[in-house]
Amino acid sequence: MTATDGRPTGDAPTTWPRRPATLAKAVTAELVERVVRGVYPPGSVLPPEPVLCETFSVSRTVIRESVKVLQEKGLVQVRQGSGTTVTPPAVWNLLDELVLAATIAQDDTLAVLDDVVVTRRLLESDMAAVAARTADQDTIDRLHALVERMDELVDDPVAYREQDRIFHDTVMQASGNRIARGVVRALEGQVINTARYTGRSERALCVASNQGHRAVYEHIAAHDPTGAAEAMFTHITEAWLVRRDDSGDPSRLERPTT
Repeated sequence: MTATDGRPTGDAPTTWPRRPATLAKAVTAELVERVVRGVYPPGSVLPPEPVLCETFSVSRTVIRESVKVLQEKGLVQVRQGSGTTVTPPAVWNLLDELVLAATIAQDDTLAVLDDVVVTRRLLESDMAAVAARTADQDTIDRLHALVERMDELVDDPVAYREQDRIFHDTVMQASGNRIARGVVRALEGQVINTARYTGRSERALCVASNQGHRAVYEHIAAHDPTGAAEAMFTHITEAWLVRRDDSGDPSRLERPTT
């Protein structure tokens, strides 16, 4: 015997009330992937609840929870009497982990990762300029120590990448811009373990990358905001162009003209 929402009545396990939430996460992830892949293209209407229940072998409650989350992510719009309509990609929340991951996986041109890099360099260049104005001696000493340590780690790409991350985060913290730092960390958190983003990692690339870090450090140590911003912009761009494969058109990485 089952309740109206599809759950069994009677002596159900005490963990059962948490099961729909767990199922909803799994169903949500699959629906996000299907929307991004175009199985349910923009402008189309999602299958009705009974069909989705049968497709995923779950209750209406689970489907409703999943669709609600999809709406929060900007992937669908629910209208009474009109069903659940898939929205255009322009309104999707690409800062969302599931949406960004699925979009990157479907993007053969690397345009989305290019946009991640463009956003990073815009924000981090500004933060580097602020850090050059405000960094105290302790921050400068920490950046110097990180650069020296990375020189020692060029033969260990995994350890090098961790120090690389700490270097950039130290600069961002020194800027005091918590919003910009939060956006960069959110983006990095979604792509940092993506093979298409990390790309190649041989010794020569680590050496070249740390030359960029050293330039940023030197301009911050000299309290040169313009130089620090330029060094960060150049470092992030060149490091990505080296890691990037030949897919798509990298022209969006070109410096904006005024």
